[in-house]
Amino acid sequence: MSSPDHEPAREPQDLAGLFNARANAGDVEGLVALYEPDAVLAAGDVVARGHAEIRAFYTDLLSRRSDFPAAEVLPPIRNGALAMTFARLPNGTISAEVAREQSDGGWRWVIDQLKIKPKG
Repeated sequence: MSSPDHEPAREPQDLAGLFNARANAGDVEGLVALYEPDAVLAAGDVVARGHAEIRAFYTDLLSRRSDFPAAEVLPPIRNGALAMTFARLPNGTISAEVAREQSDGGWRWVIDQLKIKPKG
């Protein structure tokens, strides 16, 4: 379920833009709404499982940071109701996610691997 201001992503590649807008707005609940209830988010040494842990992760992150630069959204790889999504931040860091199409036609992340840093 989403509130009117938390419209779902209509295509898997829309998730990154929604993430950026909601993160920059300080909208923790909006960020949590981008994930399935049992999703897994990995960020460095942190692994958050499910909405409660993902909410705690973003509550902490947004308390320390308020500026999230727009990412370059790379084309998703789709296979039916699943898609791999990718985004590259200006510093070269990549995120890779698995999204699933929902019964309402929207898309949510199931697995999110934040911050894959390039070597070099």
